[in-house]
Amino acid sequence: MASFSFVWWWMFILLPLPLLIYFFVPSIKQSAPITLPYLPESSMGSAPKNLLAKVLALIFWCALITAAARPVWYGDPVTTQPKHRDLMLVLDLSYSMSQEDMQSGQEYIDRLSAVKNVVSDFAQKREGDRLGLVLFADHAYLQTPLTLDRETISSQVNSLVLRLIGDKTAIGEGIGLATKTFIDSDAPQRVMILLSDGSNTSGVLDPLEAAKIAKKYDATIYTIGVGAGEMVVKEFFMSRQVNTARDLDEKTLQEIADLTGGQYFRARNAKELATIYDTINALEPISQATQTWRPQDEWFDLPLGIAFLSFTLLLIIRRDYV
Repeated sequence: MASFSFVWWWMFILLPLPLLIYFFVPSIKQSAPITLPYLPESSMGSAPKNLLAKVLALIFWCALITAAARPVWYGDPVTTQPKHRDLMLVLDLSYSMSQEDMQSGQEYIDRLSAVKNVVSDFAQKREGDRLGLVLFADHAYLQTPLTLDRETISSQVNSLVLRLIGDKTAIGEGIGLATKTFIDSDAPQRVMILLSDGSNTSGVLDPLEAAKIAKKYDATIYTIGVGAGEMVVKEFFMSRQVNTARDLDEKTLQEIADLTGGQYFRARNAKELATIYDTINALEPISQATQTWRPQDEWFDLPLGIAFLSFTLLLIIRRDYV
C-alpha cells in the first residue's frame, strides 16, 4: 500500500543542536558600552528580543532538518516479470467459420463465436506474456503486434467479423507472418497457437514449408482443428447425417505440430475448445519469476522551500534592527 517515509530519518538527531549550543557553549563577552551623558536616555537601547525572529529561526531549522531527512512518498507496489514469453494467436477467419455446429449447452453456435469466447478468456490469463494476433483468410494479416496489453488482444478478438479479409484459408501465410514477428524477439520461448477449420486453399506459402521456417526460429506450434464432424441435420420432412468438418485437413495440422515440437488438438464443440486452451495453458505455464518495485516521489523540495522562505523573512526582520 502507499506510504510516507523519511529515508534518512537519523537526521532528526540534529534537531536539538541549536539548544545544545545555546546552553553549553560559552557566550561571547560583550565589551562595556560607551555612554554619552548628553544624549536622551531613550536613545540608549539594547538589542531587541524579537519573538517573531525566534519563531522564524525555529521554523527554518526544523524545515531544513526535515528536508535533509529526505521525505519520500511511496506508491502502491508494481509487480513485473523480467522474462516474458512471446505467444502468437493465429486464427482462421475464412467464411467456413460461420458454420453453426459448435454445441454450447443446449444450442449450437457458429465456430467464430465459440472461438471468441474461449480465446478472449485465454488471453486474459496470460499475464506476463507478450501476445500477438494474426488473422488469415485469403491472405494473412497482423491484427495486433506483440504486446503485454492483454485487454487489447481480448478486445480485438471480440471484435472479429467474417469476410473481413476474404473467404478462403491461407494457413501457410498465417504461420509465416506469425514467425516474422519472432525474428527480432529476444524472448526465451516462442509459441504459436494455430486454429483452423479447413485446409490451405490460398496464399503463396505452403503450410509445411512455413512450419519448417518457424522451427528454424525456435517456434513451437500448437494446432487446433475446429468442427463438429458427423452430426444430424433436421430438414423439412426428414433428418440426415452430414460431416461438417469434411474440409478440415487434420493431417497437415498434425504434421505442423509434430515438426515444431507442439501438439495437435481436435475441438468438436465449445466445451472441448475451452478444455484445449486450458491444456495449452498448462503445457506452457506462466513464469513465476517476478520483480516488485514501488514508485517513489521525493518531497524534500517542500520543507526546503519553507526553510528558504523563513530564512528570507528572518533576514528582512534582522535588517530593520541594524
